[in-house]
Amino acid sequence: MTAKFGPAGNGDAFYEAGYKSTVQAPAWLKGLGLTAYEYQCGRGVRITEESARALGTEAEKNGIQLSLHAPYFISLASDDPQKRDNSIRYILESARAVHQMGGTRIVAHPGGLGGLSRADATALASETLLRAQAALDAEGLGDVSICPETMGKINQLGDLDEVLQFCRLDERFLPCIDFGHLNSRTQGELNSKEAFAALLDRLHNELGEYRGKNFHAHFSKIEYTKGGEKRHLTFADEVFGPHPAPLMVLIRERGLTPTFICESDGTQAEDARTLMLLYGDDDHEQ
Repeated sequence: MTAKFGPAGNGDAFYEAGYKSTVQAPAWLKGLGLTAYEYQCGRGVRITEESARALGTEAEKNGIQLSLHAPYFISLASDDPQKRDNSIRYILESARAVHQMGGTRIVAHPGGLGGLSRADATALASETLLRAQAALDAEGLGDVSICPETMGKINQLGDLDEVLQFCRLDERFLPCIDFGHLNSRTQGELNSKEAFAALLDRLHNELGEYRGKNFHAHFSKIEYTKGGEKRHLTFADEVFGPHPAPLMVLIRERGLTPTFICESDGTQAEDARTLMLLYGDDDHEQ
């Protein structure tokens, strides 16, 4: 087992190379030595079952692990019960689609605070997540892991403590640790080997060996303001970070096998390859 690396959706280079359909992405990614791909459903789960299965066939053929990003408009702690019910439906639709692709992970934004205190919002979101898991179980989709994501804006639900609390609800929940988001909401504090090591220690200590080793991750450099995340950048940025090299060294030294999805602005495949090369796994094409 090794760590896996790949992009979130299709970057500029994919289309510049003449490709037009996402079903072509797995073969292209294999040519770059990459091993993961996160299908984007931020604006709704619109992929047909036929397309999902075709993508899954190509991914299996080319050794690409698939995951899916659930709709952005999920709001686990909304004060509107209908919006919470809709959020469960979006998670269920995402689980169906990734299952058809042969994948087992869906990434979900927790959403806003719904006018509640952080503690009350976390409690309400926890209830919604458990209801979502029950909906997956009822449909035979219990092998799909919901991955609550750490968020980049300070006024959003989803700091590290909250995501760890969500994941303690059910051992099948995997944290999606977005390093750029956490660096943004902490105003640049997650940007050193020591800070990365402390985070990895917490994952292991609070969620156990399996999830501490096999967590899901997003990585990109992100510009931030006092409110947290502003916009995603590329690895060419030298101002905001976080810097990937110290983290990749730790992942390799500790023998961890997470999946890293790169969300750089348009260069996500190239920057995912940079992560892979910094990780330095001999099993990958170099």
